[in-house]
Amino acid sequence: MQPPWQPRPGDVVVRRPRQSEIGPVHINVTRRSVPVRGPASPMLVVYGFLVLTFIGTMLLWLPIAREEDGFAPILTAMFSATSAITVTGLVVVDTADYWTTFGHVVLLILAFIGGLGFMTAAAFLLIIVGQRIGMQSQLAIREGLGVRQLGGLPRLIRRIVLLAVTIQLIGSVLLFLRFYVFGSLWEGISIGTALWQSAFLGVSAFNNAGLVILPSEYVPGASLEAFRSDEWVLGIVAGLIILGALGYLAIFEIITIRSLRRFSLEVKIVLTGSIVLLVMGTSLIYVLERNNDETIGTLSAPNQLSDSFFNATIARTAGFSIDDFGEHEDTTNVVFELMMFIGGASASTAGGIKLNTFALIVIATVATVRGRRNLSAFNRDIPQELARRALVIGALATLTVVAFLVALSLVEDRPLADLQFEIFSAIGTVGVTTGITPLLGDGGKIVVATAMFVGRFGPLTLALLMAGREAPIGYRYATERIRIG
Repeated sequence: MQPPWQPRPGDVVVRRPRQSEIGPVHINVTRRSVPVRGPASPMLVVYGFLVLTFIGTMLLWLPIAREEDGFAPILTAMFSATSAITVTGLVVVDTADYWTTFGHVVLLILAFIGGLGFMTAAAFLLIIVGQRIGMQSQLAIREGLGVRQLGGLPRLIRRIVLLAVTIQLIGSVLLFLRFYVFGSLWEGISIGTALWQSAFLGVSAFNNAGLVILPSEYVPGASLEAFRSDEWVLGIVAGLIILGALGYLAIFEIITIRSLRRFSLEVKIVLTGSIVLLVMGTSLIYVLERNNDETIGTLSAPNQLSDSFFNATIARTAGFSIDDFGEHEDTTNVVFELMMFIGGASASTAGGIKLNTFALIVIATVATVRGRRNLSAFNRDIPQELARRALVIGALATLTVVAFLVALSLVEDRPLADLQFEIFSAIGTVGVTTGITPLLGDGGKIVVATAMFVGRFGPLTLALLMAGREAPIGYRYATERIRIG
């Protein structure tokens, strides 16, 4: 019998276990799930603005906020607070005569916070008092602002607030020069009143709130009708509205880069879309209304063009007016409804489904019609997922308009065209009206106020929720086609 093998000196022995000696290793990994809803989720935006709306309602309800004795009707206070916090501008009472200076201050603060954004405003307050912003809150703020980086977010928030205050301050100073220094808002106006009127209009214009507190005994006409031939006032207000509708990040990029070729794709789309909508809106309104003696038909050609441009400016975002929308041609109001539905840029003070969303829908539509698989603009490809989200937001916004129109028609017995215009204005947080807002009953006020709130925070919240629900799928079903068209 041969003896067993033995290693010789210097040999390296490698021993491997038999297959039967190797047992499976089981590792249990607990999957950690992050709640979609809760204090640190995108729904914080909705919760925060609901709280602010309630606080604003309670403050406006107090006798100190009302010119007449006693408490204000709770629905009137609720409607006014909602209109201010959503920067819409629809009102059921005369803002200048119904509310006191205290009420005006409440409305102005609500409009400022509504334009700035709850998350940005809350984060700025935390930064001021020296508190740390949690990671989840930073993620929500980042998605709300539409930025990619997470580092340096507190610094970005400070810059946004500084930019917003600076622009509103400059606009208010320019208005003050017109209202007091190089002119007079009315005879005998004091410097304090001129400053207050200028500040209120400047803040309201930049934040696209559409609210004015011009006393009717000195400045006749609704909204800004008294200034329809004043290029200074209309030019300043229109400039503030356009800047507010562009968004803070677009303004930052324009200021710092100053080169169209180096702008990001988003800024190029926003600038191009804004210019196209302004030119198309001005042209359509001018063509449709130039022979209407109730609006701009009796004005000179330059004033007709300036009025048409101002109307095209406010159509997507701000609730100011220089003529009676009830006297517009029906086709003109349809043009307004389309522009109100589109709105301004994302992460701006404007409402609507947002210009970015509409641009993606147009890009996806053109690419599909041309048979192209990739989406592109300005020599840059766009992810298909973004276009799909844009289509979802557009479809849901359309269904929302229909739902609110049906609800308003059930509680208000008025012409369908007026109700439709009112809903588009509320959903788009624009604030123009054919004149039926002060005539709404209690049910109508509730429906329109809800529409304003949903229109302001619905698209943003939906976009944030969709962005936070991206999950990889480990399987796919078999593909099967269906007929369309």
